[in-house]
Amino acid sequence: MITSPYEKYRQSSVQTSTPEQLLIMLYDGAIRFIRAGIDGLKHQDLEKINLNLGKAQTIVSELMSTLDSSYEVSKGLSALYEYVNHLLTQSNVKKESEPAEEALGYLTELRATWAQAMKVTTGQEKVHG
Repeated sequence: MITSPYEKYRQSSVQTSTPEQLLIMLYDGAIRFIRAGIDGLKHQDLEKINLNLGKAQTIVSELMSTLDSSYEVSKGLSALYEYVNHLLTQSNVKKESEPAEEALGYLTELRATWAQAMKVTTGQEKVHG
């Protein structure tokens, strides 16, 4: 049972979001968890590292599972997501921030690309030609 107003809001926003908005929400979550994991690495907080990098990996795995293999771009995204998960695993196992920072860079870039594509496809931004 959801009792907190924040949890009710979160559940409602997920249920009423478009697939594109859900994609951005997944990226936002993964990015937030990687940043928290990196913070844990800086403070040598093993529980924070493991918990947050694990949550980020779960989200990246979800992104992989939702790819539509009928599109050629999905193969490249799948390989990139697999590599991101590898980087997060390496960061967690070796307790080094560099692999997590590299993964963060890829996901931040992908999020920006999808957000821009959403603007163009919804007509919020005029395309110059």
